[in-house]
Amino acid sequence: MAVTTLAELPPYGVCRVERILDCGIRDRLESLGMTRGAELVWLFAAPGGDPAAYSVRGTAVALRRSDAEKVLVTRSGAWE
Repeated sequence: MAVTTLAELPPYGVCRVERILDCGIRDRLESLGMTRGAELVWLFAAPGGDPAAYSVRGTAVALRRSDAEKVLVTRSGAWE
C-alpha cells in the first residue's frame, strides 16, 4: 500500500499510522496514541478546513494541517 500523509485523508477516511516524522510535537502525538499501527478516522474539520479532528484509540485529536503532514499513514477500510 502507498504511504501518504494524514493531511491527505478524505472526510471520514480510515488509515493506519506508519510513522511520525521528526517534528516538535512528535512525542505529544505518540503519547496521545498515534503510534505505528494505530487506526485513525477523520471525524470533522473546522469551517475553514483547518484544523481537522481525528479519532485515535478512542480519543479525538485536533491537528493543524501543517502537523498532519508530518504523520505518514497507509490507507485502510473506507478510504477510496
